[in-house]
Formats: sequence, C-alpha cells, structure tokens
Amino acid sequence: RAVQAHRLCPPRGAGSSLEPEERSMEPPAVPEEEEEEEEEEGAVPLSMAPGPVGCQLFGYVGIEAVLDQMKIKTMKTGFEFNIMVVGQSGLGKSTMVNTLFKSKVSRKSSQPGQEERIPKTVQLQSITHVIEEKGVKMKLTVTDTPGFGDQINNENCWDPIIKYINEQYERYLREEILITRKRKIPDTRVHGCVYFVPPTGHWLRPLDLEFMRRLSKIVNVVPVIAKADTLTLEERAEFKQRIQENLKTHAISVYPQEDFDQDPEDRALNDRIREKIPFAVVGADQEHQVNGKRVLGRKTKWGIIEVENPAHCEFPLLQDLLIRSHLQDLKDITHNVHYESYRVRRLNESNRPG
Repeated sequence: RAVQAHRLCPPRGAGSSLEPEERSMEPPAVPEEEEEEEEEEGAVPLSMAPGPVGCQLFGYVGIEAVLDQMKIKTMKTGFEFNIMVVGQSGLGKSTMVNTLFKSKVSRKSSQPGQEERIPKTVQLQSITHVIEEKGVKMKLTVTDTPGFGDQINNENCWDPIIKYINEQYERYLREEILITRKRKIPDTRVHGCVYFVPPTGHWLRPLDLEFMRRLSKIVNVVPVIAKADTLTLEERAEFKQRIQENLKTHAISVYPQEDFDQDPEDRALNDRIREKIPFAVVGADQEHQVNGKRVLGRKTKWGIIEVENPAHCEFPLLQDLLIRSHLQDLKDITHNVHYESYRVRRLNESNRPG
C-alpha cells in the first residue's frame, strides 16, 4: 500500500505542487525518428490493408432496382450482335443461321432469285437485320464468306477474312479516339466466328488448322461439324475426339478459352462445353409434324431428324452457347481481349518515331 501511495502521490520537490496534474488526452509526442522506425517495423503496407467490410443493412435501400433500370434501358435501346460464318459451299451455313435465329436472316434468304456462283476469290457479304423478341431488340449482322475453300489453290484464302475483322476494329478505334465522339459508338466488330468443318470423319485438313490457328488470335472461333446426320453416332464420336486432339496438338484455343475463365463456376460450365466442342449440328428451317407437334427438322427416308432434339444432334448446345448463355461473354471478350490487343498494337505503331 505504501508503494502504491508513493506512486499516486509523488514526493514534493522542486516545481512540485499539491494541485492535481492536468493531463492531456492526446498521446505523448514521439520524435520523428522514432515514428519512422515504428512505421518501418510494424506498419502494414497499403497493399495488405484489409478491404471494405460488408455492412449490415437495417432497412430496405433499393439497390436491386438497378437491375430493373438496366433491363428497361436495354429494352429501349437494344443491343448489337455480329456473327460470321465460314466454310465451304454446301455445308449449310445459311440454313444454320436461319435455324439459330428462327428467321430468314442469311445472305441467300435476303437475296432470293439470284444465281449462286462460286466466286473466284473470297468475298465477304454482310446482311443486317433487327430482330425483336418480347420487347428486346437486337441488331443482328450476319457475315458470310462465299468462296472460302472452294478453289483448287486455297493459299492465303483467310487473308480477306482477317482484313475484314481488323477493319472493323480500326473503324471502332477511329470513332473511339475522336475528341468529340458519339454517345454510342456503332459496333460492327465480329463477336463470334462459326467455322464449319466438313463431315469427312477423318482428321482436320491443313486448311482447317491454319484458318483456326490464325483466326483464334483475333476473334472468338467456334468450330462445328456440319451436316452431322451424314455420320453414324460412332463415327461422330471418333471424329470429335480426333478434332480435339488436333486442336490440342497445334495449340489452337477456340472459344470458350481456358485463359479467360473468371471464377470456378465459369470454369466448371466452360469445361463441360469444351468437352463437347466441336458441336455436331444439323440445320433445318422447315417444320414437320412429329407426334402431334410442329418441330424443326430434316425429313429423310428413315425418319425426321429433329434439330432441337439433343438425342439427334447438338444444335441446342450451339444455340445455348451463342445466344442464351454466352452472348454477352462473346461481346466482352471481343472488347476486352481481341479489340484491346489490336488497340494497343495500333497505338504503339502510331507512337513510334519516324
């Protein structure tokens, strides 16, 4: 007790007083040198600082209404989607596009009555339509490539296609770097390229490999086996396995690319899709009566091949990938990856001296 009393009441001395000592609430001053030492030893760097902590709401705020606002705005303004189909003549490209969008949107459907002549070189033709479903408008542009792979000498037949894709990137870039630019830049960039592989049942041809190797670096390439009804189920399974081996051997990354999976859920979904690629598809834009129902299909001597029946072909998987599940992802990867790499390359070229 004496010791405690001694601590509480210090002895009288020079400058001491019986009045209580006024103590400041501020911490004692620390010399600058000591402050620096403490920061170096115990301070937490900014990069390791904890992130924002979730805040518990005690009432309704209305944050979820932002989704409704985005939906209403999209329904008013609509959106754009540009798709390219590449393959030899006679593989059903036009029919497949019409089947995908349940309307006559292909080049042949938009230009009836014209004679189909094989051009001497690859000519690209684009058709634009506005499709509306349940109040949502989509400006769809379908680019066809007649003449691809139809010549005896197909050397560099992919050059016009690469040139066209880069021209759309260049057009978007020129609009983007203007001082006074448009509120909404028209988007003519190719968001997806569906490549039709002929149903040979063997291996990918050198033309197929070289095209996908070059185009997969600048656009999202989705390979499909055209007219898969010409193959038996066993031949189709073997052909798909050989194509997957070819793509892996030649390091060709088709859509959806493994490098762009953002989270485990996306990776799990895309892994299931990658196991099915290339999709074995059958196109048909005519309806038939099957068990009292009207279905899209192709009539043969042994029955009707239902296009939207997963037991008959894999067209539903292609439709889900291009429209129902990955349409926005196709546009995001086009803008954030392919267009971004083109933009960086072009700006670096323009900044070089001389």
